[in-house]
Amino acid sequence: PVGCKGKIDLLFVIARNANMVYRQEQLTAAFPQFIDTIKSKFADFDYHIMVVTGDDEWGNQVCTDLCPVVDCKVGDPCCSWYDPAWVGEQCCDLAYPCQDLNLVDQCDRTWGAGEVFPAGPDSEANQPCPIDGGRRYLVKGQSDLEETFKCIATVGASGYGLLGQALTAAMQSNINDPGGCNNGFLRKDALLMVTFIATSPDYGIQGSEGTPDKWAQAVLDAKQGDDKSVVMLSILNTEAQWKPSDRIGTLVKLFPYHHLEDALVADYGPAFSKTASLVETACAGFTPPPG
Repeated sequence: PVGCKGKIDLLFVIARNANMVYRQEQLTAAFPQFIDTIKSKFADFDYHIMVVTGDDEWGNQVCTDLCPVVDCKVGDPCCSWYDPAWVGEQCCDLAYPCQDLNLVDQCDRTWGAGEVFPAGPDSEANQPCPIDGGRRYLVKGQSDLEETFKCIATVGASGYGLLGQALTAAMQSNINDPGGCNNGFLRKDALLMVTFIATSPDYGIQGSEGTPDKWAQAVLDAKQGDDKSVVMLSILNTEAQWKPSDRIGTLVKLFPYHHLEDALVADYGPAFSKTASLVETACAGFTPPPG
């Protein structure tokens, strides 16, 4: 469309708290559809794809503390968590990457930095993901796009779901500028599509710092104040289910191009496809800033 230069930055902001274990199956099942949508709707786009999590931690601290040997059972003194239903079971997955702790760097423990090395319960990878070029995000032409995206997006369930705070951090210029963890991800002349996936609202007292208005302003500051250059999807509640306590839903609704989906729906693919269709509308009216 006139005015759009065919560039899009796709940002997935995914919760990593314990109850995400129940949503990993839907997320895993949706990966092929996510990739099919990207390849079909954005075939002529120069795209970037990045995943960030709702915390600034890496892996699972209980398991990291057990390294180099994680062969410990729930109920043993070596295991720092306890649940009577799990007594005798492994305290940590034996696949936990103790041998690769030297590969964990400061960016792996930085708010808003792209996920490249998921580790811990339900992360599946437990190893660095094979991203071409050594970036913290994928670009068009990435080898084995579906499997690599699955690697970075299966973030596990041993962290937090502070998605508003993670989004705000990912929008800052210092993390996207040369020398930053996400150097080059966020582009001024690209549309931005943000997909949030969570199982519980980002509550006020125990949730992200700031408010939906402030998180939205961080996005607008990064996008030169153009709210029509942003498309948002929240997978948590539908419009009908939305309540003010759903602060991510509130954030999403501040942007004209948005869609809300229920996290309990069996298939996330259609919601992503529907939201991606809004990109065409956004693209038609988007005039990239000069320079």
